[in-house]
Amino acid sequence: MCRARTVADCAAAIRWLFDMAHKHTAHLRFFFELGQLRENPRSGWSIVGIAEKESVAAHTARTALIAYVLAHLEGASSPEHVGMMALVHDVTECRSGDLHKIAQRYVAIDEEAIARDQFTPLGAAGEAMQDLWTEYHRRETLASRIVKDADLLEVALTAKEYVARGYADADDWYRNAGKGLTTEAAKALWRTLGTEPPASWWRGLKRLEP
Repeated sequence: MCRARTVADCAAAIRWLFDMAHKHTAHLRFFFELGQLRENPRSGWSIVGIAEKESVAAHTARTALIAYVLAHLEGASSPEHVGMMALVHDVTECRSGDLHKIAQRYVAIDEEAIARDQFTPLGAAGEAMQDLWTEYHRRETLASRIVKDADLLEVALTAKEYVARGYADADDWYRNAGKGLTTEAAKALWRTLGTEPPASWWRGLKRLEP
């Protein structure tokens, strides 16, 4: 029962509740949609016969942390801004899936329309994510170039991991990623990656019982 003083107040309260419920529904639907990034595989690796490919979500998570580190190495004014941009850079793939470079020669995806449809219902948060997504894809700022370099470095890292598992042709992804890098920090990391084995992170960490 509405406890407002007037019918008008009661109607306003009901409209407010309806609006809040609508906003919450839009947010929750977006959260559910994000789960598709966990289900969608990175499709390019199928070309070299890799059956168990990483998901778009896995790629995005590592890219975001690489971007955050690169932002510090490059002296960016807001590493947090860079990291958040990396988190949204592939969010349209919830709906389009990941399209590898050969397929992109023949198939066009209206990513701007997807982003607009995803972000518009989310209010202020959606506007902020739309701005980040647009900044990244225009590639006019240092932050956007750092995120692109992080994206490429993540591909190069994954390629090295697959090469170590016996997929020699994956090295093509490592070499091509290096050609697209623009920041000095990313270029230096890519060069070092050429001789750094994927298993290097855990060697020496194992606890050996006496």
